Amino acid sequence: MKTHSGTKKRVTKTGSGKIRIEKGSKRHLLINKSKRQKNLGGNKMVVSPADAKRFKALLP
Repeated sequence: MKTHSGTKKRVTKTGSGKIRIEKGSKRHLLINKSKRQKNLGGNKMVVSPADAKRFKALLP
C-alpha cells in the first residue's frame, strides 16, 4: 500500500506512535491577528484518537 503523499507532507509521527499536525492560521493575514492568536496557532498538536485512526490508514 502506498503512502498518501499529501498526508506525509502535513503529518508526523511521534516516537510513541501518536500523530501530530500543525495548526493553521499562520500563513497569511498575520497583521490582523493578535499576538495570542499567532502564538497559539503555530504549535503542533496531537490529533484525537478518532482522527488518528484515519491518518494511520493513510500512513502505513
